Amino acid sequence: MGQKKDLTGSEKSKIVRYLAEGCSSLKIAKLLKRDHRTIKRFIQNSQQGRKKRVEKPRRKITAHELRKVKRAAAKMPLATSLAIFQSCNITGVPKSTRCAILRDMAKVRTAERRPPLNKTHKLKRQDWAKKYLKTDFSKVLWTDEMRVSLDGPDGWARGWIGKGQRAPVPLRRQQGGGGVLVWDGIIKDELVGPFRVEDGVKLNSQSYCQFLEDTFFKQWYRKKSASFKKNMIFMQDNAPSHASKYSTAWLARKGIKEEKLMTWPPCSPDLNPIENLWSIIKCEIYKEGKQYTSLNSVWEAVVAAARNVDGEQIKTLTESMDGRLLSVLAKKGGYIGR
Repeated sequence: MGQKKDLTGSEKSKIVRYLAEGCSSLKIAKLLKRDHRTIKRFIQNSQQGRKKRVEKPRRKITAHELRKVKRAAAKMPLATSLAIFQSCNITGVPKSTRCAILRDMAKVRTAERRPPLNKTHKLKRQDWAKKYLKTDFSKVLWTDEMRVSLDGPDGWARGWIGKGQRAPVPLRRQQGGGGVLVWDGIIKDELVGPFRVEDGVKLNSQSYCQFLEDTFFKQWYRKKSASFKKNMIFMQDNAPSHASKYSTAWLARKGIKEEKLMTWPPCSPDLNPIENLWSIIKCEIYKEGKQYTSLNSVWEAVVAAARNVDGEQIKTLTESMDGRLLSVLAKKGGYIGR
């Protein structure tokens, strides 16, 4: 029998079981058809246990340098330990020492995904929930845009944050940069779209309305019955291109006005079920660290992922609205889990 370099996980489990049954290392080697030295080495290493880590002495940092590091950490949220120390002109400090020093005055945080809510925001969210408590949400069309990039979701950041500080909120762009802007909608158990915004087009009021005309109205809405159009409620968030006087007047001319156009509270992506749809699509297109080489390829992946979302998944999202409204009221306007 030849000597092999490594034991498999299954073989290691069998060795432990055979030892518990009282088998000798030689017998185990014969049972597994492995070299006796390999079995003995594994047993000896297991019995020795893990060696204790020897703490190396830290490099001496003066009190003046510590104060400089603390000020730098406060001024540079989410910076790396190396960037913080370099800004203080402190060199020659290994990473382990830098991190050990920073742990006494800061902590590692990721960027906040949503802005903090003030009192006015919370009151408006509660008023919105009370207004729509008796709404039949199966008649609401939930819409939103999503930007997909070649390398994965935008806005991820992780770094050191001073104790007592909040992680900064990253700028979330709805247009510009290297990616594809996608518009989508869901109503009851139906997916509307996805529709792609033409590359290079910045969505202002005029281009947003033209986009809806060319996609949503011509390709989907016009095919619906008069009774459907009469009962449908159109939801959009408060992005400038959505909430402008121009867009509001344009939608009114299309018959989407007053009670047929849902009002929307500020800072409330957690209340829009289509945000959960975006999460499903992004998990699919970026699974296993998937990256793309062109905008067309990432768009094709979005279309394929959207087609794989079945009606039951969409229905689960739209039927969650009653619970979301009750959660907003229970939390007095605070954010809810999505």
